[in-house]
Amino acid sequence: MAIAPPPTLAAPERPTTFHGLRIAHGAGVLEPRPWTALQSRWGRALLDVVPGGPVLELCCGAGQIGLAAVAGTNRRVVLVDRSARACAWAHHNAVANGMAERTEIRRGDLAEVLGPHERFPLILADPPYLPSSEVPAWPDDPPLAVDGGADGTTVCRTALAVAARHLLPGGSVLLQAHGARQVRRLRPVAAAAGLSLVELREFDDQRAVARFLATSRRTS
Repeated sequence: MAIAPPPTLAAPERPTTFHGLRIAHGAGVLEPRPWTALQSRWGRALLDVVPGGPVLELCCGAGQIGLAAVAGTNRRVVLVDRSARACAWAHHNAVANGMAERTEIRRGDLAEVLGPHERFPLILADPPYLPSSEVPAWPDDPPLAVDGGADGTTVCRTALAVAARHLLPGGSVLLQAHGARQVRRLRPVAAAAGLSLVELREFDDQRAVARFLATSRRTS
């Protein structure tokens, strides 16, 4: 069941339209970036070919990417974030767009909020991917949402490991990354977890979405 927003949730700041949805955001979450609709559109297209079942979004922020991916379908979506404020905004946006009944929100560590036997046909992962040294260049962004550790891949690695454990056979993982160069660095990490890179779509040299499938040698 979706969580209720805490009483300290601030009024929405500059609500925006994101892929046909009315999305509000505020303190503690990233302002929705228009380019990230690439991931929602790709995810929505994949829902026509992957098995049935709910969609999972890791590091959901305000929830707009996962909500937009399932909008207009009968799919449920599970939105996960470690930030209480992010979960509150995601709840707000699910309610505002009439999707509360199809949305479950879980707050906590990526590796701990999913049951060992849960599997999803589509997993969207939107981890913070900036190297810590670049975070000061984005003073308006909450550090928790953008700081990916020393080389920018710390949370990306965790997200790939979690996705590999919870991907349904025949499903896909879409990972948002800091350009094609970061995807290349993560490719062996994904392979070690049991995921194979099959497609990369770039918005520009700093923003990309990578699609992974389970490798045949994965045993779980």
